[in-house]
Amino acid sequence: MTVHIITIDGPSGSGKGTLAAKIAAHYGFSLLDSGALYRLLGLSLFQHGLLDQLDTQLEQCVKYATQLDIEFKSTPAATLIFLEGVDVTNTIRTEQVGEYASRVAAVPELRKALFERQRAFIQPPGLVADGRDMATSIFPEAQAKIYLTASAESRAARRVKQLQGMGLDAKISDILSNIQARDKRDMERTVAPLKPAEGAYVIDSSTIGIDEVFQLMVDYIDSRIQ
Repeated sequence: MTVHIITIDGPSGSGKGTLAAKIAAHYGFSLLDSGALYRLLGLSLFQHGLLDQLDTQLEQCVKYATQLDIEFKSTPAATLIFLEGVDVTNTIRTEQVGEYASRVAAVPELRKALFERQRAFIQPPGLVADGRDMATSIFPEAQAKIYLTASAESRAARRVKQLQGMGLDAKISDILSNIQARDKRDMERTVAPLKPAEGAYVIDSSTIGIDEVFQLMVDYIDSRIQ
């Protein structure tokens, strides 16, 4: 039986998480939020005092990556995410934890430790995986590869709105600076840098709404997996 794999890569704040969830629901596929894994690992290392010791305590950090105590619980309203038994669903979406994730993602040994955990999400009838290197590194065999991007300014505005909706204070100037710094780090890292996969369908969502982007994705995916 063919297991269809759809990848949606792109920079932070491009909307790939929201759209990946909509695409997974549309096709009845399972969903992998790879960014959540990196955020969870970054948060775990921070909580255990290891995030600032990636160079000197790398072996211990890799051990945490391979034994990460996480749980995803689906509810009618949302997917709840637990780290070591604690609900961190909102915590891992903060800008600070996003910075932790970006630092973790730049370490080849930690990326390798999370590789098999991500591959394990493949199951019939299909998988939608969103992240930064899903098509280029984790699922190169994907039948449909999408790269979703948007200007840094539009992504910052969306991020501020999202954080304010969560009841968190956010300044657009700070968010924009963080996004630009993260883009630079993600695009310039030596292992699996952020970039469109060869042959990927590139969509710029700077000036178009989520419904239009969704339809563009569905039309493309239908042409690839039917």
